[in-house]
Amino acid sequence: MNDVTDFIDLLYQVYFYMVLIYVLMSWLPAVRESFVGEFLGKLVEPYLRPFRRLIPPLGGVLDISPIIALLALNFVALGLKAIVGFFTR
Repeated sequence: MNDVTDFIDLLYQVYFYMVLIYVLMSWLPAVRESFVGEFLGKLVEPYLRPFRRLIPPLGGVLDISPIIALLALNFVALGLKAIVGFFTR
């Protein structure tokens, strides 16, 4: 494929795993308070915050906003790749 689409894929995968690890770290609060947890929080929370405002936790406990955020991230990556593909043909 194109170098630009490969770069988009790389950015998508890196950020996807950052969000996933950050969400999994919520099960271990001591880990989230570590240097890595705080660093990931600074990179991931600004992206997750709008989704958390729009989607309240189910039953006050289950937060599904990261799932929706990851789906939106996937759609954005696919859209960017489609746009790049349109202009590189």
